Amino acid sequence: MSALTRFLGDSPLRVIVKLLVVSFIVGFLMSAFHWSPWDIFDALRDMVLRIWNMGFAALGNFFGYIVLGAVIVVPAFLILRLLSYRR
Repeated sequence: MSALTRFLGDSPLRVIVKLLVVSFIVGFLMSAFHWSPWDIFDALRDMVLRIWNMGFAALGNFFGYIVLGAVIVVPAFLILRLLSYRR
């Protein structure tokens, strides 16, 4: 088995035929849906930006929830500690 065959996983001719068939199917589907490679690239970029922005918004919400909960939890903790300290 040659190094090229080992690298490709099959004979070079069979790999070329498989790539041509898959490329034809993908090209046909992209044409049917009126997609271009730039449309896919733009959609992926927009998805990453939405996740990025959503991540920072979620981080802001996370800290907001902590502060909101701390307004109740910290005084309750201090009151409970003071009451148990007297015993």
